[in-house]
Amino acid sequence: MKFLLCPKCGIHRFYVKDEKGNNCLVQVTTDYVVVPVHEGDSLEGFDTETLYCLGCSWSGSPKSLKRY
Repeated sequence: MKFLLCPKCGIHRFYVKDEKGNNCLVQVTTDYVVVPVHEGDSLEGFDTETLYCLGCSWSGSPKSLKRY
């Protein structure tokens, strides 16, 4: 499966945060669906509208990501 990339550094792994400051590792499909990297993780309670890149300082919406 192909995933969208960070517009700044080009990697495909991000994290999202919940209100308590917890993080969940995610990827974004080419259909702009945010999915957890680890099977069994739930995105319930996490803000999936703001992604934080694992490779650089970029943060933004899934719609801002670039194709491979």
